[in-house]
Amino acid sequence: MECVFGMVGNGFSLVVADSSAVHSILVHKSNEDKIMILDSHKLMGASGEAGDRAQFTEYVQKNVALYQFRNGIPLTTAATANFTRGELATALRKNPYMVNIILAGYDKETGPSLYYIDYIATLHKVDKAAFGYGSYFSLAMMDRHYRKDMTVEEAVDLADKCIMEIRSRLVVAPPNFVIKIVDKDGAREYAWRESVKDAPVSNI
Repeated sequence: MECVFGMVGNGFSLVVADSSAVHSILVHKSNEDKIMILDSHKLMGASGEAGDRAQFTEYVQKNVALYQFRNGIPLTTAATANFTRGELATALRKNPYMVNIILAGYDKETGPSLYYIDYIATLHKVDKAAFGYGSYFSLAMMDRHYRKDMTVEEAVDLADKCIMEIRSRLVVAPPNFVIKIVDKDGAREYAWRESVKDAPVSNI
């Protein structure tokens, strides 16, 4: 029951993801970070099969770093989104990645941006987006309360409303979420919203 969502505010982009690693009826861990920091000013929130998600996000991260190493300048957020979409489209004809992506970034020339990329290589630039079962509730909340000129505090408050709605409405709701932000000062972890802690491992 994964959930990843994001939005663009006044000078920043925000991405939220649940942190549950689940297979069938088992919860393997509840502190899995599903938002990859691609470089100093880009975030990639991903949902989907655990192996595809980990492999593909790392693949994109390393290719973004390789481009900057070879050329001396970083990829823009739009270029990274198009590269990601191209790799998904190529894989779609061979061995598809079951991964949905919300890509957030900040560029000096264009400011903050958010891109919706799904597993069949659909790419859209958007102001708000969501994937997973939680999207039914988070999109509804964002449709009602989202504004383009939101401050960081207002956006985090809206994210908290979305999280509370998911926890109260979804039958098997993920307990923990991570919030990350990217703005002119860079990409960083903002906060965790935890209702369940991982049990300590016994030495016995």
